[in-house]
Amino acid sequence: MMYDQTRAQQPAGQNRPTAERRTPGPEPLLPSAEREQVLQRLRHALNTFADTPRDALAEAESAYDEAIAQLVNALAARRELLRAAWADQDTAATADAAEPADLTSQSDELRHALRQYREITQRLLQL
Repeated sequence: MMYDQTRAQQPAGQNRPTAERRTPGPEPLLPSAEREQVLQRLRHALNTFADTPRDALAEAESAYDEAIAQLVNALAARRELLRAAWADQDTAATADAAEPADLTSQSDELRHALRQYREITQRLLQL
């Protein structure tokens, strides 16, 4: 076994990289580039407040408005994807003389869509 300097420098009990320890959570509602852009504008507003308070507040408000618009667009796009997935299942079920295996598969896909609706709605209610 070769000497691993990074591992040797970690505190005892911390033998896995951070990325491996994280439990995957739900994907972010906004892409990271869009989130970072809004956060950058907000940081700029905070950093310029002492010199130009009204301009900083206007910039913070604008960043807030941009975040809302991006969130609304992202939620609408996600809704369309979810709706298309289960609406397609409904069309396929009526178009074919569905066999039991097909019905089970469709039921599983509909259940998955329902879980996605539940997850996103719960996240919204926790904001």
